Amino acid sequence: MSGTVTIVEVAPRDGLQAVSAFVPTEQKIALVRALAAAGLVEIEATSFVSPKAIPQLADAAEVLAAANAIEGILPSVLVPNRKGVERALAAGARKLGLVMSATEGHNRSNLNRSVEESFNDLADIVATMPADGPAIRWSFSCSFHCPFEGVVAPAQVLALLERAVAIRPGLTFALADTTGNAAPDQVRALFAEAIARFGSRARFAFHGHDTYNLGIANVAAAYEAGVREIDAAAGGIGGCPFAPGASGNVATEDVVWLFRRLGVETGARWRELLEAADLAARLAGGGAASGHLRHVRAAREAA
Repeated sequence: MSGTVTIVEVAPRDGLQAVSAFVPTEQKIALVRALAAAGLVEIEATSFVSPKAIPQLADAAEVLAAANAIEGILPSVLVPNRKGVERALAAGARKLGLVMSATEGHNRSNLNRSVEESFNDLADIVATMPADGPAIRWSFSCSFHCPFEGVVAPAQVLALLERAVAIRPGLTFALADTTGNAAPDQVRALFAEAIARFGSRARFAFHGHDTYNLGIANVAAAYEAGVREIDAAAGGIGGCPFAPGASGNVATEDVVWLFRRLGVETGARWRELLEAADLAARLAGGGAASGHLRHVRAAREAA
């Protein structure tokens, strides 16, 4: 097997958002720099959400400014609504990650809105954003399982995609296993159908969590279905504070190791990535290195 895959590194945002103790701004910036030094180009640096909802990300403008100053990377920011977009653009955002949930229960818990309200808001943002404006990626949380509604029917996600793809061809749509409950057959089937229906007009990304230790298997399934953009967090840190039971993200080092074994290029530099993962684990409260990282080091340090 050969080819390339893009890893979108989400540790600075998704990895840190649920950490209760405030991580100093300079340490968040240090993490972004370490990830960039590891060869990761697409880095989700922060999110422009209400500081009342997620105090950890109250320094979004400062973190984004520092990320924008790093040569060779494309920082992105997560935004859930028009207000967040306006704040992000004022701070110099070059890539926006629009986000909503595929289910009513999680969308109301996470965004305090109905699915239709969020969809209409994001659709208007996409339709009115100038062609020479920032890049846009649209994510649907809970595309496979919802902590409030259980397993999500593929038809529910595909119906949202059909409406979204029609607004502006060429966007990337990320389908997220927010709770980490998905299994590879489920991931493979949904992406295969989405790509079959909409692949000529859209690109797709997979965002996975590792609650039941199927994260890396789900990444492989998404790749087999044709997905070429994978979200991951160094050190496997993270979790959604509005999705009860969700654990950390799929670890970037696991994703890089998988694709390295498959002969698929990621652009990541292995030893620098392990250093960045150690830093991410420390910032997330994992000590000098998380248990996951100690295992990785023992098995792969000499690779």
